[in-house]
Amino acid sequence: MSTVLVLAEGREDGGEDRGEDRATCALLTLARRLGTPTVALAGKGDTRLLAEFGAATIYPLATPARSAAPGRTTAPAALSPVAARVAMLAELARRTQPAAILIASGRDGLEIAGRVAVRLDSGVLSDVIDVHDGPVAVQSVPGGSYLVESHVTRGIPILAVRTEHVAVRPAPVTPAVHPLRMRFPDSTYAVREITPRRRQLCTAAVIVAGGRGVGSRDAFDDLVERLAAALGGVAGGSHTATELGWCPRDARVDQLGTIVHPSLYLGLGVSGSLRHRAGMRDAATIVAIDRDPAAPIFQFADLGVVGDVHQVVPELLAEIERRRAQPVIRTREA
Repeated sequence: MSTVLVLAEGREDGGEDRGEDRATCALLTLARRLGTPTVALAGKGDTRLLAEFGAATIYPLATPARSAAPGRTTAPAALSPVAARVAMLAELARRTQPAAILIASGRDGLEIAGRVAVRLDSGVLSDVIDVHDGPVAVQSVPGGSYLVESHVTRGIPILAVRTEHVAVRPAPVTPAVHPLRMRFPDSTYAVREITPRRRQLCTAAVIVAGGRGVGSRDAFDDLVERLAAALGGVAGGSHTATELGWCPRDARVDQLGTIVHPSLYLGLGVSGSLRHRAGMRDAATIVAIDRDPAAPIFQFADLGVVGDVHQVVPELLAEIERRRAQPVIRTREA
């Protein structure tokens, strides 16, 4: 039978994660319909569980080696989880020539699937909920209103599976285990600096959110972050702003990010898409600044300013500073 390559997500600390375990079992259940499951095991997973659900061959990632760059003197950085999994799957695909590659869907899973497809010059199918011999994938169309059957016409089919829709079924085997030793290039490593956020976005009373209209990362820092600080609030961003890397992903305000309920919401260069509106529509007061008078956000904003954020916001910051500099005089009646 043909080999089917499955990405299994083990935990880096060796603990248990029932969600990841179930996702892996679902992938193995589908893989058995297409051929003989071979597992690329990232992290410290339970090989007994993999064997119980039919993993004939398991490639656990051994302690990774790093390709030394000439003259490098810095301490080793952490291995980027997504980049490492992409490298693993690409290497094992070249070794085993699988009939398909199955990956659990999700933000990381979709990114891994796309990057592996580029490496292998293959096609990707997402939102897969079932498979048939071929391989043919059954996909749930967004909204779940109907199903379609699809197949990849180029290279090794890469299927991103919505594992919550798969009924898992065990099929015990005795697997062959081959530790996978790889030498990762510097590009696979990353230093991730995490700084505590001033306050949680979901509980902030004042939120200043920036969108595509802000224009750049530097402008985001100069306008959105500064105005949020001046008002004692928290900075957030639209889907576009977070995807462009102007602000952290955990600062994304929309239906699929963080849903907020501030007393005051200010949108800078935010057009006001439906999913963004769903994330902030419960704000007590909504103020929008955008140069496009037809931007949807003006339809539900309490106060709208049609203008360039690069001109309006500096004037607003200057006015805030001016008012703060004025002495507050209180009088008391005799």
